Amino acid sequence: MVAFGKKLKETQIEEWQGYYINYKFLKKKVNQYSRQIENGSGDHLLVLKDFSFMLDNQLEKIVLFMLEQQGLLAKRLSALREQQDTAFQQGTILDVSEVREAYRAVGQDLLRLLFFVEMNAIGLRKILKKFDKRLGYGFTNYYVKTRANHPYSQLQQIFKHVGFGAVVGAISRNLADLQDNEGSYVSIYDQPILHLQDPVVTSIRAAVDRLTNSTNFLNFMGKHAMIMQEDLPSPSQDDVDDQAFDLMSLMLNLMNTFLYMVNTYIIVPTADSYSLSLGAAATVCGAVIGSMAVAQMFSSVYLSAWSNKSYKKPLVFSSVLLLVGNVLYALAYDLDSISILLIGRVFCGLGSARAVNRRYISDCVPPKLRMKASAGFVTASALGMACGPALACLFQAKFKLFKLTFNDDTLPGWFMALAWLVYLLCLCISFKEPPQPECNIVPQESNRGNRTHNAMENGLEQPLLKSSEEKLQDDDDEEGQDFDQCDEDSDESHKPATSIVAAYRLLTPSVKAQLLIYFMLKYAMEILLAESSIITGYYFMWSTQYVALFLACLGLTVLPVNVLVGNYISNMFEERQVLLTSEIIVCIGIVLSFKVGIPYTVPQYVISAILTFVSAEVLEGVNLSLLSRVMSSRLARGTYNGGLLSTEAGTLARVVADGTITLAGLWGESKLLNLTLFPSLLICISSIIATCFTYNSMY
Repeated sequence: MVAFGKKLKETQIEEWQGYYINYKFLKKKVNQYSRQIENGSGDHLLVLKDFSFMLDNQLEKIVLFMLEQQGLLAKRLSALREQQDTAFQQGTILDVSEVREAYRAVGQDLLRLLFFVEMNAIGLRKILKKFDKRLGYGFTNYYVKTRANHPYSQLQQIFKHVGFGAVVGAISRNLADLQDNEGSYVSIYDQPILHLQDPVVTSIRAAVDRLTNSTNFLNFMGKHAMIMQEDLPSPSQDDVDDQAFDLMSLMLNLMNTFLYMVNTYIIVPTADSYSLSLGAAATVCGAVIGSMAVAQMFSSVYLSAWSNKSYKKPLVFSSVLLLVGNVLYALAYDLDSISILLIGRVFCGLGSARAVNRRYISDCVPPKLRMKASAGFVTASALGMACGPALACLFQAKFKLFKLTFNDDTLPGWFMALAWLVYLLCLCISFKEPPQPECNIVPQESNRGNRTHNAMENGLEQPLLKSSEEKLQDDDDEEGQDFDQCDEDSDESHKPATSIVAAYRLLTPSVKAQLLIYFMLKYAMEILLAESSIITGYYFMWSTQYVALFLACLGLTVLPVNVLVGNYISNMFEERQVLLTSEIIVCIGIVLSFKVGIPYTVPQYVISAILTFVSAEVLEGVNLSLLSRVMSSRLARGTYNGGLLSTEAGTLARVVADGTITLAGLWGESKLLNLTLFPSLLICISSIIATCFTYNSMY
């Protein structure tokens, strides 16, 4: 991975060099401030004022140049329109292909301008993060709070693509009118033209969406998967070598995700009755469900590390563990042993390959397909979550075969054992190990293909010509190289984190707050799901079928909710606004779930459960989407990546939640509901407070 300062130099448009953010100069100033503060000669307020003044000047330079270039593009479009109108009035025939190419040329120049703005936006975010990290000030919070919502905000000019819409619209409309099948539609405003769009228009829309964080269902679901993309864009990503990609291997990877989620939730409706049949308390279901999560905390690390060398072997190993674990889970009934039951679930947890599933998509799927594959990962998880309880609802038979008992408690184990056996055979036959040079974690390479990497190397060997001022800045930066040893933009610091501790040190306060939010929502969801059979059985006398049907319906809300959020809500409001609102709704759902005085009713339980679950789903998608953007680029790849950290946070939440259910069961089922909801409420309130404190850093 190339440092941002070098990347900025390599990708600069030569004639625009003087209008880019002066990243090296700003970095030098941060180093100077840091030295002054350490020596006791720096004043907090003067530093903030001085750096704010410099940033304002940099932003103004960028924005005025951006507006100037937009004007030039608009002038060219106006000239093309006049040319077309004149030809129409005079009855002359235009060369359609020539006009189309002229519009495409404007589109290509617009793409260059969008890339210019995007690189500057990334540079601004990075220098703000660097300032906070180096000096320990909440400068980002101050700067965004005072600049973002001002009526003359330069920040909004950059991050909200002010003025670009009209240019994009003119290019799109005219290129559509010049299509060979002109006349099929009245205009782009009357009918969708997705299948008629010119490639340059598609590229422009993608660039605008990337700059403004606009989403649709597909890329929202992709971000939901927490499969982090490299945060430094490239003007062209079409030169990726994808010959080694195998579709069947990707399908098997996604099938592993689906089966594991089915395996996780298929036992939830019957875990309490299974525990009772083995002589344990019903609330031991918390330990039965949670033991899988405990083991998953360890498997996520060692299987992720294993995937540095191979993908097929850890998938085969995990499938064998899951096969054995489910057999043990089913045999526990005839062996009359709660220990065997727990050991079986531990084996299932040790077989969790979700970290491998993420790594495979991140490292081995071509960039042009990665967003679809990421969305497939989330969809497979959601469908597995819904199918698990639904399948449990179907297993109502009771019979013996070869002295083995098959009933609603053991059939989930036998069914999953058979499913993993079939999957294991398919995996051994059809999965192709990706070529290691393409998928290994090589710190100095990005996954943009050999030609792009070679171009970068050539750029380093033959850098752009520097002015004398730039050379002086380089000399000044060399003076502060002691500080740059731990700098996020040094080559060393762009290597993937090598341990959990190293990864934790890369977390900013806003990222820590978002991981707390992720912990909270997973905790609340696990409490709701894991104790559902006990609560509904105690208060409403629901059977296993009713519980399974209710959980399946909850699971089925995942995809519609993400469609709503991805296509509409996240484009109408800022992600941080949706984040805070969703947390508040989760809190309301938790409060409504408490039993206080009045009899506990089915409508109260169902409404509060739906409110909590759906808002937690909205929160999860938005939180992970935001997290994937603000987390350090060092956590984009490697064993200890952002996906692993979020998985560990979520898994830890499930472990704590299931442990809470088991401990609360010591006071009896009558007090279980309130005792488990109280920690959820405290954690939720804590996450809301943390969000408020770091709100302006989530920009």
